[in-house]
Amino acid sequence: MFKRSKTKPTQRYRGLPEDDIADESSSATETAGAGTNADLTTDSESPLFAVKKFKDRTKKSQPKSRLSFGAEEDDETSEGEVFKLKKSKLSRNLTLSKHSTNFPDNLDQATISPSRNGPTYDAAYLQELKKSTPSSRAPPQTSVDPYDADLSMSTDVTMDLGDVSMLDVVDITGESDTLIHTESAIKNAKERRERLRKSGVSPSEDYISLSVTRKADDQGPHPESRLVREEDELGEGDDEYAEYTSAQERIALGKKSRKVEVTKRREMMQELITEAADEDEESVEWEHEQLRRGGHLKPDTSTSKGKIKQTYIPAPIPPVAPIPTLNSALTRLTQQLSQLTTSHASNTASLNTVAQERDQLDIREKELRALVSNAEDKRAWFSSFSEWVESVAAFLDEKYPLLEKLESEHISLLQERLDIITKRRLQDVEDDLSTFFGPLPSTPEDTTPELDEFGREIRRPDPAIARRERQERRRIRYQRYQDFKAKASDEGYWTDSDLPPPDEAAYQDALASIATRTHDVLADVKSKEFLDPAKGRWGTWRSQYEETYVAAFGGLGVVSAWEFWARLESDSKSLDSFRWYHGLYEFCRPGDPNMEGRELGPEGDLVSSMVSTAIIPRLSKIIETGALDVYSSSHVRRAVDLSEELQASVSEVDQGHLKLQIFYKAVIACFTKAVSENEALLAKFNSAGHGSASTFNPEAIPARKRYLARQLKLISNLTRWRKSTGELFGVGQLITKVVDGCMDVADSGWDVGGEEALKKIIPMLPKDLQMFGLKSRLGIA
Repeated sequence: MFKRSKTKPTQRYRGLPEDDIADESSSATETAGAGTNADLTTDSESPLFAVKKFKDRTKKSQPKSRLSFGAEEDDETSEGEVFKLKKSKLSRNLTLSKHSTNFPDNLDQATISPSRNGPTYDAAYLQELKKSTPSSRAPPQTSVDPYDADLSMSTDVTMDLGDVSMLDVVDITGESDTLIHTESAIKNAKERRERLRKSGVSPSEDYISLSVTRKADDQGPHPESRLVREEDELGEGDDEYAEYTSAQERIALGKKSRKVEVTKRREMMQELITEAADEDEESVEWEHEQLRRGGHLKPDTSTSKGKIKQTYIPAPIPPVAPIPTLNSALTRLTQQLSQLTTSHASNTASLNTVAQERDQLDIREKELRALVSNAEDKRAWFSSFSEWVESVAAFLDEKYPLLEKLESEHISLLQERLDIITKRRLQDVEDDLSTFFGPLPSTPEDTTPELDEFGREIRRPDPAIARRERQERRRIRYQRYQDFKAKASDEGYWTDSDLPPPDEAAYQDALASIATRTHDVLADVKSKEFLDPAKGRWGTWRSQYEETYVAAFGGLGVVSAWEFWARLESDSKSLDSFRWYHGLYEFCRPGDPNMEGRELGPEGDLVSSMVSTAIIPRLSKIIETGALDVYSSSHVRRAVDLSEELQASVSEVDQGHLKLQIFYKAVIACFTKAVSENEALLAKFNSAGHGSASTFNPEAIPARKRYLARQLKLISNLTRWRKSTGELFGVGQLITKVVDGCMDVADSGWDVGGEEALKKIIPMLPKDLQMFGLKSRLGIA
């Protein structure tokens, strides 16, 4: 560590240290004792020479650091060199200038006797001190330019008049002389202070109050004391300036903490030394300039010669211009006027253009605001529409399984009814053929016992007995039919397509149950939009946002959503009697409902789309599973009417005619099945031969007539269907097959009804289907 040789001053003192003063005094004494060299060094002992000498000595002997940063704690008690703050060059120069006046100008004034501690105020010394003290600014240097405007102005402006060190060095104004007190005045002042000290009375102007808020009349408990109690201190700011007063520093007690504290102090001292040792070029330049302005620095001829002198260059004087004439002035004014006129016209046009653009921008702004408003309304509407569509989708997801279940039950009922009727009809046909052709011979399959699910043999009835029972049941049914119609008709034209009373009752109950459950599908629905699809938001979408409706194929969405209500509805009348048909017809033709000839909407004919996508596939499936009885004239007539309605409802745009072929194919499939069954049954009897029949069986004649009557009814239905659809899917071939079978049966009983039946067939057939063999058999050319 270090030790202070004296008490640390409260402020930075600009005087030289005592060691420096002693060195200067010793150097001055040695100079005075030089003898013969006194005359040669008189001029060199000026203040400027002393400053230069001090600089050279400082450069040669750089003071070493008086701190030891490698010592341990034990070195703190050792006696070392005293640490002293390094002062700036300006402070040193000013101190040298003050003390340089004490140097003797010649050897006569020098003495080898030790000097006193205080100055000697004699008349000669005071006169010499007054002469050596400058009272005005030193004259400008002769080696430089006598007047440098830029340098003078920049120097005068940048000089700080409040610098304390400059005021201590020289009086800038130089208007007043330095006041130096005489020895008698100094002695009187000392005696006066001594008397005041002994008497204890101090003048009011020498009293310095330490109180902040105390009033003038409040002297405290000890008015004669200048000390202030701790509780009377206010606003000292210990906490505010604690960083600078070391009020918050802690005393290190432990060994480790003391080491840390020593390390911190060393680092701080190293920083202070580094900052003091650093020489800022700007500070050095500023100090040099201040010394030059104060007159304490002589010009350096070696450096001034190398600098380039700045010479004042006056502003160039413009050449003399001739006075303009009147014509030239008028011409110039005319040109300027024309330019102003042109500029005014262009500015006016620009203003008009800007005004037009502003109007257009206002209009465009209104349009954009309207577009933004419409876009926001559109977004809000489509957001609500999307939620509504999702609710419709959820509704259909919930209700569609119920509808499909009801449809499957209805199809199963139709299939079961068709199986019962077909089986009974084939048994009747077989009985009639067995009557006039004779019974079929027994086959090994007939002798094979049939087992039930428990492995028991099922007893088969005797074919003859079973045939008689079936004939009896047929007679009873025909009698009931006659009573119901209340008119006479041929037995053969009655197709016997009714179910037995128990089966018919069960069938009607099942249909009623399906109808009830169909109605219950929408029993829990209260919203009108879900009860009637025409009241949905499809129309609003088309009317407000037609472009989006067309681009998104909104019509197909309407049809796909409307299909549920179309399949849920049932009616025995024509297609146009359905509610879905009327709703779609009105929806796709916007306008006044009472006005005729309304044009279709942008989505086209939605009725055609519905018929093509939903109605035709549904009807085809129902017909294939048993809804159509090809031996029933009413069924065939309804099928023909339905085909005409479908043909009128579909359009080429939806490829309806191609999808209509599905319906035609389903109807032809029913006819083909009936013809194939008759052919197979007749082939069995033809292969068995015709000789086994009894010639005296009275039931043979009516049985043959019944068989031929059924075939005539089938031919009539086929020709009616052929007239409606044309030659599609081999209708003519089916008619030819049925006629061939009728000719074989008619030949076996030509005189007892065969000839009469063939004569009825000829008018039914179209000319292209009237076969040559049939005509020749009847003798028709």
